[in-house]
Amino acid sequence: MKITELKNLTITKARKLLDEKQITSKELIETTLDAINIVDPQLNCYLTVNNELAIKQACEFDKNPDIAKEKPLAGLPIAVKDVFVTKDIRTTCGSKILDKFIPPYESTVTKRLKNAGAIFIGKTNLDEFCHGSSTETSAYGPTKNPWDTGRLAGGSSGGSAAATATDLCVASVGTETAGSIRQPAAWCGVTGIGPTYGRVPRFGVIAMGSSLDRPGPITKTVEDSALILSIIAGKDENDATSSSKKVEDFLGNIDIEKVKKMRVGVPKEFFELDLEKGVRDRITEAIDVLKNLGAKIIEVNILDPKYAIAVYTIVCRSEVSSNLSRYQGTRFSSTVDAQDNISQYFAKVRGTHFGPEAKRRVMTGTFALSSGYYDEYYKKAALVRRLIEDNLNNVFKDVDIIVGPTTPSVAAKLGSTHGNPLFGELADVLIESCTMSLMPGISVPCGFSDGLPVGFQMFAPQFEEQKIIDLANSYQQETDWHTKSALETFI
Repeated sequence: MKITELKNLTITKARKLLDEKQITSKELIETTLDAINIVDPQLNCYLTVNNELAIKQACEFDKNPDIAKEKPLAGLPIAVKDVFVTKDIRTTCGSKILDKFIPPYESTVTKRLKNAGAIFIGKTNLDEFCHGSSTETSAYGPTKNPWDTGRLAGGSSGGSAAATATDLCVASVGTETAGSIRQPAAWCGVTGIGPTYGRVPRFGVIAMGSSLDRPGPITKTVEDSALILSIIAGKDENDATSSSKKVEDFLGNIDIEKVKKMRVGVPKEFFELDLEKGVRDRITEAIDVLKNLGAKIIEVNILDPKYAIAVYTIVCRSEVSSNLSRYQGTRFSSTVDAQDNISQYFAKVRGTHFGPEAKRRVMTGTFALSSGYYDEYYKKAALVRRLIEDNLNNVFKDVDIIVGPTTPSVAAKLGSTHGNPLFGELADVLIESCTMSLMPGISVPCGFSDGLPVGFQMFAPQFEEQKIIDLANSYQQETDWHTKSALETFI
């Protein structure tokens, strides 16, 4: 198998090649590893590559290919964001404090992917502890944008998005707290779903914002995302916040005819922001595609997105300060120097191993939760968060889905985050109302501006993933932006 044959290789296409015995899983895995060896030094998508383990698992599949009848991901190379705990595979969360951490257990999401036959080709880069929207806060260096290596891939799931865009995996999974799936998906030109909070279990996901984190797929097509979402969603006894709602067959239930009955809301407030002209033009064109498919386009009003920025900043940082406090008393396989006593060791680890963004968020969040300031900041933020959700729910009485740009601009240049502590909040400004309201959203590629991908987002009320999947899939059936691959840039 040639590396060029990986171009735009979706789950559906790869499954067909394997089932028809046109290729073996070993050939697919080895070719993907060859591509990683050539491309990844230029992009820095992967923090760990499972060379020997992946080939071993591929050979096991080739001995018993019939298991694919029950395991839809059997024999396929899947990339996993390095925030998911993976048994016996290094898990760093982009931080030096976990550099040598080999977990003794498996996250629910990765366990379900394994049960579906997935071969984990590697663990992908991310902002340290998911703190950022660029991967520039990663202790292992930033992931570069596959369409222009002088620009950012986005984040925090930047490694997963860039690996998918360059065919260094068939599909991947990431996590989203504000826009950490949809924003890098938009900047890298792939499809990403941030599901309803609780739809996918968080057990074994290293926590950032416990009331916001949600795992989800990053893929080349809506159909692939629908398949993976069906696999990883569902109640988990290890996660009290996971939903007991029945998991639909999101892929099997896709209906391209539903678009003709959909009422699609377009917030005026999105277009009052300072959008790049290329982004504004591509989104206008994308909305026209939906209109031509029969959707009813309705202009709506929502609360100014700036309120979501303020609320997210306070709520998320407060939860970060709480979640990172656990690293005061656990070594996670790091080494204590002989000359250090244990208290000196912990002080050293926190002082030298946490990056500047982690320290900044801990200090900000601790302040917001401190005595005398809790009511002034965190409590008020929680109240405004409820107002944002109520506002969107009222809008959804008149429309089925809200659409708009995923981000105000195309991928920013490397270094754009330096000296800009609110870079992430501003990059995710169009997504935060949705995530603060725990609603599901999707981003799909809708064209290019100055050679860089533009993302088109759609979001719906809680647990209405099927609606956004149906609408996004109908859009992809009419366009070919999702078939563009960055692999040929490097091969």
